[in-house]
Amino acid sequence: MNTEKESSRFDKPMKQWIKGIVWSLVYILFIVWVGNYWWLLGLPMVFDAFVTKYVRWTFWKETKNKSLLAVLGWIDAIVFALIAVYFINTYLFQNYQIPTSSLEKSLLVGDFLFVSKASYGPRVPNTPFSFPLVQHTFPLLNCKSFLENPQWEYKRLKGFDSVKRNDIVVFNFPTGDTVAVKQQNPDYYTLCYLYGRDVVNNRNDIFGDIVYRPVDRRENYVKRCVAIAGDWLQIKDNQVYINGNKQDKFQGIQFNYYVQTDGTRLNGDLLDKLNISVDDRLLMDDNSARNFGFQNITELANTIGLDISLPIYHFPMNEETYNKIQKVSGVLKVIIEPAREREVFPLGGNKTWNRDNFGPIWVPKKGARLALNHYNLPIYERIISTYEHNKLEVKGNDFYINDKLTKTYTFKMDYYWMMGDNRHNSADSRYWGFVPEDHIVGRPVLVWLSLDKDKGWFSGKIRWNRFFKNAVK
Repeated sequence: MNTEKESSRFDKPMKQWIKGIVWSLVYILFIVWVGNYWWLLGLPMVFDAFVTKYVRWTFWKETKNKSLLAVLGWIDAIVFALIAVYFINTYLFQNYQIPTSSLEKSLLVGDFLFVSKASYGPRVPNTPFSFPLVQHTFPLLNCKSFLENPQWEYKRLKGFDSVKRNDIVVFNFPTGDTVAVKQQNPDYYTLCYLYGRDVVNNRNDIFGDIVYRPVDRRENYVKRCVAIAGDWLQIKDNQVYINGNKQDKFQGIQFNYYVQTDGTRLNGDLLDKLNISVDDRLLMDDNSARNFGFQNITELANTIGLDISLPIYHFPMNEETYNKIQKVSGVLKVIIEPAREREVFPLGGNKTWNRDNFGPIWVPKKGARLALNHYNLPIYERIISTYEHNKLEVKGNDFYINDKLTKTYTFKMDYYWMMGDNRHNSADSRYWGFVPEDHIVGRPVLVWLSLDKDKGWFSGKIRWNRFFKNAVK
């Protein structure tokens, strides 16, 4: 009797055998890709689900209560969908929305992107137990969407490509490991530099709770990779040089300009045609001048050579818009915005660099050895101590790494230098430094939807011309 029952479990239609074999092969190939062979313990369960069926996987369908059957059916569908989304999001691609203007006019605020994780190779998640489609915090509930333990070490699966110069890349915000919840821009470390660590940590009413986030739970940023591991980078008068050569020109790169007119008011229709968004349109006055580091608009006008008695506008423009606005009737002068007095990376490093004139700086490469000294330590100390998890101490002119006296340091990972194409309106590597390879998320490949925040639903909100636009360039 038992023998007949056992044999009947294997007496299945060919269709079920084919399904079982195909899904078992898919499961095995996935395990080989991931490289975690402990998952092979789950192979009998995959085979059983299609062929032997020792486990009653769909036992809930046997209930005669129609209401309960309907509820359990929905639960089954939802659980399956969440598991599928989790694996798709983790290993293949995810959706990403452009929230800020740092890449305009290459990618626009309101663009929705498909981000390929397979391009550079998906990361095995640091926090494997997390809710799909939520980066770190549940909306409304205001609680973590992931379990902090266990945390797995960094591992990246094989991809189709590697990060190259000028790629647009999605990555986790490097200095987003510690976050002041009520003030997230600028980052926690800049806040500590400006106000003092004790003030930031103790003034909960101003800065909110201070929380820690693992690498894969940090905010997602999207920028252009300007320099890769091993490159030398320098910025001279807004021109980026890589290894002594000028960076390639991109149509979307733009800078901030002051525009002086003869009294003519630049109306909304004109600025719409010039693709200048509503948020970027600024008619200067004393208040706005103070935001740019001047005491009032008179000081601004005198500093940059404009007439205080005539209108002064301020907005970002790419080369195409810059050429067009100079032909607009009533425009007298167009002057690029000078660098503001704002400290750049490395904070407190005693460099004379600013936003528009920066470096030279070397981008670390895996296996390369750095001679340690007091000039370059501020540049690379966060890499040594935070990203690569070493104990770093400086005693006079001596450097100790993991309690050993040393004169050099050998890097364990590749690093990248990321910048926005909207060069004067981008919080990027010039302010917070290098992006480690373990922070790389993926490459945007396609704009699948684009919504203009300045327009209504019946007046051009949907940018039809951007549908299925290649997001790589």
